[in-house]
Amino acid sequence: MESATVGEDILQFVTFNLNNEEYAVDILSVQEINRITEITKVPNSEHYVEGVVNLRGKVIPIINLRKKFGFEEKDRDDSSRIIIMEIQNITNGLVVDSVSEVLRIPASIIEPTPPMSADQNSQFIRGIAKLDGRLIILLDIDKLIGKEVEA
Repeated sequence: MESATVGEDILQFVTFNLNNEEYAVDILSVQEINRITEITKVPNSEHYVEGVVNLRGKVIPIINLRKKFGFEEKDRDDSSRIIIMEIQNITNGLVVDSVSEVLRIPASIIEPTPPMSADQNSQFIRGIAKLDGRLIILLDIDKLIGKEVEA
C-alpha cells in the first residue's frame, strides 16, 4: 500500500457505486446526499434527466448517471441515493446506485486517464485512483454535466 508523505497533496472525494463500479467526485462540489424522493418528470428534457425535485423550496434537476453513461436501467432500492452537487453554479442531483464513503486520496496515486477510444466519452474522467487494490474512477463533474464554457 502506498502511503502519503508529509506535505503531499491529499484530495477528498465522495465515492459511489454505479453498475458495479466505483466512482468518485470532489467533496467540495457535494452539498448533501439524500434518499430517493418523488421526482417530477419534465417533458422534452434530455434522456438522462429524470426530472426535478423540490428540495427545501428550491427546484433541483435530477440526472440519472446510469442513463448518462448508457448503462442498463436498474430498479431503485434502499441503497439508491441522490447526490446534491453544485455544478457550474447550478445545483443538480445525481442518481447513483449507492454512496460508499468519503476518501482521502494522495494526489500521487492518481493515474491519468488511459486513452480508450477516439470518442469523447472519456473526457469527463479526471483520473483513476489505485487505492488498496481498488480502481476508483474520478469524475470531472463539470465536464460530465456542465455546459461548455467559452474561453
